[in-house]
Parts: sequence; structure tokens; C-alpha cells
Amino acid sequence: MKIRSLLLTFLLLGSFAGFAQDEKKVLTNIGNDDTNVASFKFETEEHNFGTITQGESVTYEFKFTNTGSEPIIISKAEGSCGCTVPIYPKEPIMKGQSSVIKVTFNSAGKMGVQDKTVTLTSNAKQNPMIIHMKGTVEKPIEQPAVDTKK
Repeated sequence: MKIRSLLLTFLLLGSFAGFAQDEKKVLTNIGNDDTNVASFKFETEEHNFGTITQGESVTYEFKFTNTGSEPIIISKAEGSCGCTVPIYPKEPIMKGQSSVIKVTFNSAGKMGVQDKTVTLTSNAKQNPMIIHMKGTVEKPIEQPAVDTKK
């Protein structure tokens, strides 16, 4: 009786382990299926605007191409703060088509090294996609007061 119970237990445990491995294979195959997906290919994912004076704004257009087989649909583009404003295409970007994400960084109230990001939410395999605007913001040069009483 003990032998039968022991054999039954081993058989059940062996079958559960077999099912777990099959499930893992199925999930792995779903994650690696890159056919029929949209895909970003940016000329550059990072723009260094160099050194600017506090209060200046800089704008850069991040150019990209859809190298996937399906249209890219960007549902949202968010700057890392209110000083970084993206403008993105609302229409689908078809296979092989190019477009731009226009990003403006306003340095008012900012100082020192800056690394601002824009997070793109889309149906592309790189989701989310993050692009960067980097540079340094310097304090404005103070002009000496002019005496107008002369």
C-alpha cells in the first residue's frame, strides 16, 4: 500500500513538472515572436545641446524610421518635467516611413548639467522608448547697473 501511494505521488509530481516546462516554452515563444510588429530606428536617441544660458530654450528634432512590418502608433509622449515639451506625430507611421519627435527644452529656473527625457508610449517593440536631451545650463552674466542720473 505504501509503495502504491509513493508511486502515485511520484507520477503526479512528474506530470506537474512536465506541464510547467511546456507552459514555459509557450510563454517564451510568445515573447520572442518579432514578426508583424512596429519598430523604431532613431538616427540618434540622445541629443547634446551643449552649454546654454539660463532662460534660453533649445529645440531638436529626433528623426526616426519605422523598420518594422506594422505601422507605429504613438499614443503618448511625455517629458520628464514641464520644461521638456515633445510634439509627436498623431497619425500612424507606416512601414519604411520616417517622421520626427520635436522636443523643446526651456532652461528657465534650471542650472548645471541637465538630462531630460521624453518617454514614448506606442505599439512598437521598443515600448516604452526613451530619448534624451542633455547639456549644461549656465547662470546668466549679470550686466552692471547703468547710472541714468548724469
